[in-house]
Amino acid sequence: KFFIKKTKESGVVIMGRKTFDTIGKPLKDREIVVMTRGVNDKTDVDGVSFTDKSASEIIQDLRGDGCESVVVAGGASIYELFLKEGLITDLYLTIEPVVFGGGVDFVKNISRLDLKLVDVSRLGEKAVLVHYHIV
Repeated sequence: KFFIKKTKESGVVIMGRKTFDTIGKPLKDREIVVMTRGVNDKTDVDGVSFTDKSASEIIQDLRGDGCESVVVAGGASIYELFLKEGLITDLYLTIEPVVFGGGVDFVKNISRLDLKLVDVSRLGEKAVLVHYHIV
């Protein structure tokens, strides 16, 4: 519910091709920008555009179109690109009560990220949403 609310507020969601493939379709009332190296293999469809532009070029284009905020929805290499260019201001982490011995990295090649706690809220009976501002 939080993802839907936040992405509808922004109106634009940026993600990598693998993340888009897990969704596999446009999102109602939101534009999706898919970052991919194989842009020539993809055709834009209503609500979804494919690009091989850099993170800063995408943001510049969106600002030119009047966009004031976007949601970066992963994966790890996409987060890394936006974080390294200083293009992410806030980070929302969902904590679920599950522990497992491995998984997908949130981000690679970022040695340190200083965060300021903004808010903590419950998501239902078990999960917690933590909102940080990137310092």
